[in-house]
Amino acid sequence: MDLQDQLKNLFPEHKFEEPKKEEKSDIWLQDEPIICKYEKRKGKPITIIEGYNGSTKDFKKLAKEIKTTLSVGGSFKDEKIIIQGDYRDKIMKLLKDKGFNVKRVGG
Repeated sequence: MDLQDQLKNLFPEHKFEEPKKEEKSDIWLQDEPIICKYEKRKGKPITIIEGYNGSTKDFKKLAKEIKTTLSVGGSFKDEKIIIQGDYRDKIMKLLKDKGFNVKRVGG
């Protein structure tokens, strides 16, 4: 007897709803890869994401999603997303899961 059966016994009136699958992103996907590179500024590591040729609004939305997912600070300046710290691997995996082509530059 699994958890679902136990819950049905406890709450026979309740109708179980299947969880909704997460839909694909509404962000515009592009043909050319997004560049994910690593730099040091003032001795501190940063990850820079650039090369997105969609709308600025979508790129800002993507920046916010990356920052909240990784729980890190960052900013959006000059058509680039700047993330504090070296998170290239995690960011590349996140972008690939969304359907983007990603190219790693540096180190």
